[in-house]
Amino acid sequence: MTGWSHAFLGAVLGVVPLVTALLFAPPAWPTALRIVGFTLALAAVIVAMACPRAARRGSVRLANRLLGAELPAPLELRAGESPGGRWVNRLRTAAWLVAHMALGGVVTGLTGLLMFTAVTFASVWMSGGGTVDALGQPLTVDSGLPGLWAWGAVAGCLAVIVAVCAGAAAALRLLALVFLDHRPAERLAAVEERMRQLALHNRLAQELHDSIGHTLTASTIQAAVAGELLERDPDAARRALSSIEETSRAAMDDLDHVLGVLREGRSPRAPQPTLGDLGPLVERVRRAGAELSVETLGAVDRIPATASREAYRIVQEGLTNALRYGTKTGVVLKVAEQDGWLTVELTNPVDSGAGCFRSGDRRGQGNGLAGIAERVRLLRGEMSAGTTQSGDGEGDEQGGTRWRLLARIPLRSAP
Repeated sequence: MTGWSHAFLGAVLGVVPLVTALLFAPPAWPTALRIVGFTLALAAVIVAMACPRAARRGSVRLANRLLGAELPAPLELRAGESPGGRWVNRLRTAAWLVAHMALGGVVTGLTGLLMFTAVTFASVWMSGGGTVDALGQPLTVDSGLPGLWAWGAVAGCLAVIVAVCAGAAAALRLLALVFLDHRPAERLAAVEERMRQLALHNRLAQELHDSIGHTLTASTIQAAVAGELLERDPDAARRALSSIEETSRAAMDDLDHVLGVLREGRSPRAPQPTLGDLGPLVERVRRAGAELSVETLGAVDRIPATASREAYRIVQEGLTNALRYGTKTGVVLKVAEQDGWLTVELTNPVDSGAGCFRSGDRRGQGNGLAGIAERVRLLRGEMSAGTTQSGDGEGDEQGGTRWRLLARIPLRSAP
């Protein structure tokens, strides 16, 4: 039934160009001129109907819904796309409309004729018999048992209708794949767009992991501090609770932003934090009870935006894990821009072998270190993480075993 519905829509759609073309073939014109006028007008109207993008989108939706064609949605026009490529799709849509209208008209007319024939045979037999004109051949239908063959004719007409509808649906489905499916260039563009969306979603997921993970870690520590100070120092407990409120509100803003991007499939437009926003991050870590010293070297505020954003996330994830797994004392953060490299170094003491990302520890099997490594790799940088003894790190004056995270990102393209 859906195949017949699709064919019927094609027949109805064909009325517009057909009537318009007849206006350009008046009976007073010579036969040759009438044929030329009819053909040109018909082609012009069909091409005009195929030009709007809505025509192709509508054709794809109808073919998918009524024919089960499973065609991909047409791609939107891309910047820089050649006019030739657009006209190729318009002409392909016009060819599809011609096929849809022609087959639709044939199927609609044939099924209408067969249905009329079936009804005629049935009505003549039920009225007591008579003569039926079948394709110019008179057939006598007797009443009663001798005329029961008429019901065989009715069944045959219905069977032919079913076969015609099934054949037309199969033919239209094949033609839809030819004229409405993506061209090779469009398939490549669709794959590229899908890869871009996946990369965007992966990046957003990593940023959400970093932001929410940092907030939850800091809030948990501050809540514990507030619980301890609630009776001894109510003012300090209130400050800790206020800090939890601020960090939670910032995390909710990040969450709303990321979920909005994922729901709408748009690119993020809200400004992302950079190394210029380290101040609030450092302050939140210190309010969580960590002894954190920060050293900067070079023009950190003039680092390219991409490297600065990724470096901020690296620092955020490193500090989060220092709070989560470290001793929260003697944490040192160094950010340096020197000789065309951006260096981020974070160290903190290790208490009985418990570092930020201790190898083999289940706590270090999350996405933190892997996420940092992925960010650094995408920027063609280098990263190392592990325990180090006193004096192993550059400028490391702390004693004992320390966990050290070092990331170096090039700020200039390789020659």
